[in-house]
Amino acid sequence: MRCNLPPLTKEYVEDVGTRTHLVTANPSIIEKRFQNLLWSRKVFADKMKVYGSSFIYMPAFSMKPGTDPSLRAYYALADSSSNVTMLFANPEFLRSVGKFWKARGIHAKRLSTGLFLVSLALGLCDEVTAYGFWPFSVGLDKHPISHHYYDNILPYKWFHAMPEEFIQLWHLHKSGTLRMRVGHCPPQNERS
Repeated sequence: MRCNLPPLTKEYVEDVGTRTHLVTANPSIIEKRFQNLLWSRKVFADKMKVYGSSFIYMPAFSMKPGTDPSLRAYYALADSSSNVTMLFANPEFLRSVGKFWKARGIHAKRLSTGLFLVSLALGLCDEVTAYGFWPFSVGLDKHPISHHYYDNILPYKWFHAMPEEFIQLWHLHKSGTLRMRVGHCPPQNERS
């Protein structure tokens, strides 16, 4: 599972692999990266080929501004005979997950896509390992790190509560509910 239509180009493959079963797409990504699909739907459909026959998961009906870009993405893929399948998140699921985490101390305008995805994975998968949930601009080795592995575009200030989310995920890690991987991954030949 991957968040926010990340690139899987050759400069990242050694670190992030290519296998994808489900990838999220926030409607704002459709708006910003693909000009709301108002001009060229082919570019979008071609870029989605990197995800093979996976599912794209979008919150189409949770907020009114997200519906049109989500439907445009669906039709762009359907019209291009794409191998990816669009899934729309149930708005009640998203509200319930938000209430659940708010009751556990996450006070943000909106949860991150990553936390929604981890919540979904915990309900679907026998084992969950979370990578890339380090909420700080400096790594364990005290070197600067970017917000995403492919860019350093930060969310709007006070929009997400990444440190609070990290603490909750770390508690789940400590309890054995999931595994979190922080810091650098070992080289491919040293992985079990």
